[in-house]
Amino acid sequence: MRQTSPILRLICTALAGVVLSLSAAQAQEDEGLDIGDAPVIMPADPADAGTIERGLGGGGPDNSGDARALDRNARDSAPPVVKGAKVSPDGGKEELQGINIFLRMGTPLPELPLERPFADEPDEAYGAFQRGLFLTAVDKALPRAQLGDPAAQTLLAEIMSRGLGVKRDPKGAAFWYAQAAQGGDPAAMFKYALMMMEGRVVEQDKAKADDYMRRAAEAGNASAQFNWAQILVSENPGVRGLTMAMPFYEKAAEQGIADAQYALAQVYSALKEIPQEKKNRAREWMERAARAGFDTAQLDMGLWQVNGYNGPRDYEKGYRWLSIAAKRGNVVAQNRLAHLYINALGTAPNPVEAAKWYVLSRRAGLKDVGLEDFYLGLNEDQQKQAIDQANRFRRG
Repeated sequence: MRQTSPILRLICTALAGVVLSLSAAQAQEDEGLDIGDAPVIMPADPADAGTIERGLGGGGPDNSGDARALDRNARDSAPPVVKGAKVSPDGGKEELQGINIFLRMGTPLPELPLERPFADEPDEAYGAFQRGLFLTAVDKALPRAQLGDPAAQTLLAEIMSRGLGVKRDPKGAAFWYAQAAQGGDPAAMFKYALMMMEGRVVEQDKAKADDYMRRAAEAGNASAQFNWAQILVSENPGVRGLTMAMPFYEKAAEQGIADAQYALAQVYSALKEIPQEKKNRAREWMERAARAGFDTAQLDMGLWQVNGYNGPRDYEKGYRWLSIAAKRGNVVAQNRLAHLYINALGTAPNPVEAAKWYVLSRRAGLKDVGLEDFYLGLNEDQQKQAIDQANRFRRG
């Protein structure tokens, strides 16, 4: 069980009240089976922020633009999709789109566009860090850090905080994070803000932490954008806080932060006074968070599909998402999946499988009177099979 800092527990408590109060006003379709409400927006844990962040990322469904990746350079773009010729109604072929290798064999291709020259000096310290040469990175970064280079100071702090090639030194890391934060490095401002929120290594200072978090968010740090949005929501209850936080959720979501994608889907769903085109994207953002492996988003995606919430009803897709979340150990998903097997929604009816998922969720402490009655109505052999399968279950 990972620990959560006091400020993040405050955020989680505030968000629970906000989202639950707003979701109560949302009416779902009357037809079909309603198998659960959406859980609250959860905050990021400072322990998850373990890598240096550099610049803005692309942020796609595959998280290739994840802002937490240690990568200063632009990622390689995917090659263009080459479409072949299609057969036309009259038996001929339509004009080819793109370059067909076989037809163009031996034909001179157009000149490639000129690359823009790289004007900056290569960062040898960061290059050594990327190759795992941590002591070399320290040797090259330290002189620059002592001269006031914020990027080198942040790199040193990261190496010291994680004990990469050197003895782990939280206080030394805090010193260099502080120096780099004063120099305006967004990653350092974010990390030092978290340290001041926790108050373990440095003195707790909420006002200064909030200022650094805001500045890091405005400078483009994706994790800071998400955390600053959480702070705005916690300190400004209701619609006002969600409205203030929404632009920062959007920026972090675009950079691939799954927590922000999930939060944005909930905000778009909860707020009434936003453009319809944004509301129409709520399910898209929920699915992006689910595809990133966020099990709570996988649960919600399944519930939205089954209940026809924020889009058309699709029992099969809902069943698939709930299955993924259940197999990853999400207790609520396990409970809801049992209902799908009983009611044959998106899957064939299977009383033993339904009982298995009920047993697993009940063992985790989630009670359900309806499922208990269903389980007691099974014969002894079915109950034994369900228990045996539950005992063999391993989280996927």
